[in-house]
Order: sequence, then structure tokens, then C-alpha cells
Amino acid sequence: MMVDMDSGTRDIASMPRGGPDASWLDRRLQTDRLEYLDRDDVDHLKRKVMAALDRAGRRRWIGIHHKCARMVLDEVADVPCPKILELGAGLGGLSSTLLDKHPTAEVTVTDIDPTFVAGAAASELGSHPRATVREMDATAIDAPEGHYDLAVFALSLHHLPPEAAARVFASGTRAAKKLLIVDLPRPPAPLHLMLLAVVLPLTKLSPLQHDGFISSLRAYSPSALRALAQHADPAITVEFRSRRGFGPTVAVASRAR
Repeated sequence: MMVDMDSGTRDIASMPRGGPDASWLDRRLQTDRLEYLDRDDVDHLKRKVMAALDRAGRRRWIGIHHKCARMVLDEVADVPCPKILELGAGLGGLSSTLLDKHPTAEVTVTDIDPTFVAGAAASELGSHPRATVREMDATAIDAPEGHYDLAVFALSLHHLPPEAAARVFASGTRAAKKLLIVDLPRPPAPLHLMLLAVVLPLTKLSPLQHDGFISSLRAYSPSALRALAQHADPAITVEFRSRRGFGPTVAVASRAR
């Protein structure tokens, strides 16, 4: 049974990004300030950030799309023709990589921003026979229960406040058998503070660094992700995949069916 999302909303809304057990310093290393990607008044900067992220994802020496694609395909390795839903897809770089790497996967490519959806639809992805491009809100997925083998939300959850992030867990584990969350890591607070100090001077020079600085302050810790899932539905379980060094936080959420 789903938990009443109104009950405990105040608690989850005020939960630190570092989780309920966050330290004094960690609780201060967060912000409600919006990234350019989250704003509607800076379209030119928004487009610059998205284009830079897409270029970085496609370059093999950075390989964000390729790394995320491997994580996705590992989760559906036992499914011959997996149905995959990408949430917050931006321009669809990850979905394109998935289609290249898996010969039978069907991918539904979605984003809440109509401009990004239009861009993906106008690309080669929009005419791919195994791809469907459409506008969709990750917090309210328009699909039958268990329709997808996997939903993936890559490098996007930190954009959402806790109440909305909890709805991603609720909606994603309803519409898909598993929900894969890949997002920025939240370092231990002292190290986090040092890293932020290094990046801060660059934020005035680059829209991407501006957004990256804010993203780091808004990243959720593993304990925060567990709390969000429990708030969404106590039946949701969260497993974390191992990572190397400062690799991303990788969580897989599911519920018994």
C-alpha cells in the first residue's frame, strides 16, 4: 500500500541532501538555488549547458553515455528484448547509445522540457524504429504498471527537491520492474568543501561549471536516497552498486510484485 504522500511531507521536504543523518557541515553544503537547466529565463545559457553535457557524454574519453549505458544493460542482461524508459533524457544521448549497443532493446526517450524533446525528435533518434520520443514527467510516469523492464534516471535526480524526488521512486517502481538512479556522488563533507572551493572561481567563466557547482550542492547521499524511497513506499527496496573512486552514485530501486 502506498504511503499517504501528505503524511510526513514536512519531514521529507526539510530533509538534508546528505540524508537524515547528515553532519552539521554536510547540512550546510546544500542550496535551493536553481541551475541554468532548471530556469526558464535564461534559454541561451540553458542550451549551452545541455549542448556541453551532450558533447561530454558522447566523447569516449569522458564517456558518460557509454558508462551509463553499460549500467543500464547490466540491469537487463537477462531480458532478450528489454523495454527501457529513459527519464530526463535531455537530447537523448544515452538512449542513442543504448540502441547502438543492444540490437533488440526498445527505448522510450522522455523529458519534461518540450524543447529538449523536440530536439531529440528532430535527430536520428526520432526516426529510429526502436525508439519512441515523447514528453513525460518523471514524477508522474504515464504508463501501465510494470510496463517497462527498466526505467533509468541519469544525472537528473539532484534537480528535484525531496518531495518530487520521492515521487520519482514511487512512479518509477510502479511503471517499471526496476528503477535505476545514476547521479552525482556526495563526497564526505570536508572533502566536499575543498572541491567546491576549487570549482567556485570557474563558475563565472563557464555555464557548465556554474551548473556543476550547484549540482554538487544538491546531490543526494545514499542515506537520503533510502529515505526518499521509504517515504514513497515502505515496500520499495534500494540496492547500491559498487563504484570506484569518485564515481557516480548508482542505486537500483524495486518493489515486490
